[in-house]
Order: sequence, then C-alpha cells, then structure tokens
Amino acid sequence: MDVIRRRDFLKAGAVLPLFGLPGRASAAREKSCILLMLVGGPSHVDTWDPKPDAPSNVRGPFRPIKTNVPGVEISEIFPRMARHAGKYALIRSVHHEAAAVHDTGYQLMQTGRLAHEDGEYPHIGCVVARETGTRHVILPHPIRNTGLNLANGQSAGFLGENHEPHLMIGPFDLSSEPDDLRASYGFNSFGESCLMARRLVESGTRFVTVNMFDTVFDRVTWDSHGSKPFSSIADYRDHVGPVFDNAYSSLLEDLSRRGMLESTLVVGTGEFGRSPRINPAGGRDHWPQCWTIHMAGGGIKGGQIYGSSDKIGAEPKDDPVSPGAVVATIHHALGVPPVASFPQPLTQLFA
Repeated sequence: MDVIRRRDFLKAGAVLPLFGLPGRASAAREKSCILLMLVGGPSHVDTWDPKPDAPSNVRGPFRPIKTNVPGVEISEIFPRMARHAGKYALIRSVHHEAAAVHDTGYQLMQTGRLAHEDGEYPHIGCVVARETGTRHVILPHPIRNTGLNLANGQSAGFLGENHEPHLMIGPFDLSSEPDDLRASYGFNSFGESCLMARRLVESGTRFVTVNMFDTVFDRVTWDSHGSKPFSSIADYRDHVGPVFDNAYSSLLEDLSRRGMLESTLVVGTGEFGRSPRINPAGGRDHWPQCWTIHMAGGGIKGGQIYGSSDKIGAEPKDDPVSPGAVVATIHHALGVPPVASFPQPLTQLFA
C-alpha cells in the first residue's frame, strides 16, 4: 500500500490530480464510489433497524424516530440522517456465515470473498482502479489490529502492487473549504475524511474508502461489547452516533448540492451487526447473522428498504443479502464487469 503523508503537500489541491484521470475537471460524468467502512460493527438494532416492540433486553435504550419517508424509522441518535432518508436505501438483511471476527467481515464486505491460503482477493476499489486507470484511495488511516491480525481486505490482492491503494495519512489541509461547511461535517477525523473524499471524487478519483476507526481497542467505536477495552451502547448516543450523523448527512447534502450524488455511490457498512440481546456487561457482541447497511446515490433509488430481519433482528426474515451480492451491486453501479462467482447484483435498488 502506497503511503502519502499529507504534510508533503502544502495544499490538499496539490494532491488531487494524482488520483484522477488526466484532464478531468469533474467526476460528474463518471460513476464513483465512497465506501464508509464503519469499523467495529454497528448494532443494527440501535441504529437502522430498531425493534421498539421487542423486550427491553433487545430493543435497547434508544427510541425510533420518523424520517422524511413515510413508514421508515431509524434510531433517534441520527436526527439529521432522518431528514435525508429519501436519498438512501436501507438493506436490512445482510448476513454471512463465516467466523464472527472483525477480519473476516472486512474481507467479505470489501472483496466479496474470504481470503485463501495463497492470499486475499482484491478490494473493490482496487478492481475499479484496474478497470478505470485511476487509483483507489484509503483515508485517514489503515485498519490496524482488531483482534486476530488477519488480512483485512484492503489490498490489491492478486492484482499486484501496481493496483495497491494510496493511503493518505496526517492532518488534512481543508482551509479552502468554507468554515460552516467544515463545521457541518465535523472537526474530527471521520468528518474531515468524508469532506476530503468528496474533494477527491470531485477531482476524478473513482473510489475512496474512509475507515471510521483504525482499531477497536481503547477507542470509542461501534464495537459495543460494554466493557473495557471496548465501547458501550451509551457511546452511540454520546459520541459515535453524532459523529457519523453529521459527517454522513453533510456528505449527502454536499454531493447533492454540487450535482454529484447521482454519479457518486455512497455505501456505509460495518463488518457485521451486534447480538440482538444485550449481554451481561450491558453491551452487544459480534453478530454476522444479520445487520443493516445503506446505499445512496450512484443510481440508487432513495427512500426504500430492501429486505427485513425477524422481530428481534437475529436473522433475515426475507430477501437475505450476502457480502458477495453487496460487492456485485457496487460493481454494477460503477459499470465494472461482473465476477462469475458472485451472486447477482441487487438491481432492484436502482431507480
């Protein structure tokens, strides 16, 4: 993975031409993707698939709120996101059957397949890079240790070093952006990375991955086991939820205002969900059996829900979706040739 330290550039604008196609001033004519990797695995019950009628040890501490789409409700920790439900689709039936560890989830959600004894498969962005002649950019940090130190699905795999992603690390220079816009995204690593992702796509970059966290240890993250060194469910309300809500909502607003949302697919996903029942420590554990992701822009019809989970969010109730189908859908949106071994893309999501 190539590493570019942003201190090597006086202005962020000096970086941008490196990642786009020669002479392209705007990405509006090409489909691009911003993948938000929500490291730690958000609890679907506490975020985008609330279960208000379930027992208290399932429904958790947060209440659902209405969105601007009739019949669609999400957790109260996302008040701004609720006002943009008409822009994104919720997929509430994602699941996998691999080991319930972070690393396998990263592999599956970013490559569509588990790594094998000879190595890992290429990240979606690296495949796009090969097909388009651009470079996949990862920011603001790589995924580091989250437990087993296995492959995390963010390399070019068998595509080789020529298609390895660029990793941008260090403080961003966003001084050319209006102060109110920067504030709306949030003066934090994730918010600034989402704003930088928009700038990269605007300059012609076709695939950007934003890792919300670099590890789950001794950080406030989505990994809400309820005891140290992990986070609590309350951290969703007090920190993680607001950070995501502001950055994600601002990204959709910004792309829409610039006429870029239709050509930019924004995908938000964790590596798994969380256990429906709250554990003895007051948190939730790893749960790859069912969780929710969201997709916006890039031709996706907003305001819809695809699939559903059962009454406690333990497993898909209808229209189960595999990681391979998610990756195939991203390929479809970006015009990447399909992989024969993948399931069919979720073409129903597109307008």
